[in-house]
Amino acid sequence: MKKMVKAASLVATAAMAASLAACGGSAAQTTTAAATTAAAAESKAEESKADAAESKADGAVDLSGVDANYKLELKLSHVFAPDEALTKNMQAIADSIKEKSNGMVDIQCFPQSQLPVYQDGVAQVVAGANFISVEDPSYLGDYVADFNVLAGPMLVTSYDQFGALLETDEVKDMFKKAEEKGIKILNMDYIFGFRSMMTNKEIKTPEDLKGMKIRTPKSELYVNTLNAMGATATPMGFADTIAAVQQGVVDGLEGTIDAYGSNGSAEVAKKMALTKHLLGVCGAYINPNVFNGMPEPLQKLVQDEFDAGAKNMVKQVSENEEAQKKNLSEKYGIEFNDVDVDAFKATLAPIYKEMETKKGTTPGLYDKFQEYIKDVK
Repeated sequence: MKKMVKAASLVATAAMAASLAACGGSAAQTTTAAATTAAAAESKAEESKADAAESKADGAVDLSGVDANYKLELKLSHVFAPDEALTKNMQAIADSIKEKSNGMVDIQCFPQSQLPVYQDGVAQVVAGANFISVEDPSYLGDYVADFNVLAGPMLVTSYDQFGALLETDEVKDMFKKAEEKGIKILNMDYIFGFRSMMTNKEIKTPEDLKGMKIRTPKSELYVNTLNAMGATATPMGFADTIAAVQQGVVDGLEGTIDAYGSNGSAEVAKKMALTKHLLGVCGAYINPNVFNGMPEPLQKLVQDEFDAGAKNMVKQVSENEEAQKKNLSEKYGIEFNDVDVDAFKATLAPIYKEMETKKGTTPGLYDKFQEYIKDVK
């Protein structure tokens, strides 16, 4: 269709030029040249409009106002193994951004703690490095205390409940405060499942965890949670964890169903007690100055891709969870069991009070969050 419009425009231009030339004389020639130039300019403008409309319809990014020589390289770091859902989704986001920006924004992904992670990763962001840190919300608690509550134990019982909390005024205000501290949150809905206990002993109550050393990430919130539940929390990097379980240095670990079959845990721990004590969720964080330094079309592209990636990941995890449980049972002989949720929840209640007295979180925020999500399934 576009080619037919171009052809018609050229024919019209040629006809006008011929008619004017027939009158003879230099004035006619001048008029002919001017008319030809004007018609060509109009045709080119119409062609540009058509191209822009066509690109928009195809979902392409309009980079016409961006310097073709612009280039930004970002390093993205997290702790997850290559086969885990978060790793795959982050790589897909990076690939899409690079393709749609024509290579102007190149995000290089580094899984499994190859670069700084946890507090050190967030610190890179705050320092202004060209760096994206993908971490649990609890690691923002050092900058905005109320993130401790948002990441707290047994706060939610479904993915939709957490999504609902992200839309509240309280959480939006937390995002704003984080940005003022040097942390722009691109998205905080990268859910990879609820975290539960992986051991070789059946766990049903807090009593069953007494005396058991359980590996946990190096997060104060995680350590406090496991200790409150009755275990002896043992923080260590994941690279050492599988060997530690094999050698009896620890009695087990905690994590998600997605991680269970992809990071080696299923080889050394054959029982999962579905405590669901923490929601496995990450945010993607970048320095505001780094983000705002990008041309606006690229800012929008990066934001849109991280938003779409989070939705895609939640959908994948939700749809695949039951299939993963079945595979773990059949392939590795993993046994799953429910627990006394009320008993575990009772052990964790004091943590939120301690957050108020020791961390300075907003008094009553946990109760307010519970009220917001009471009707969300």
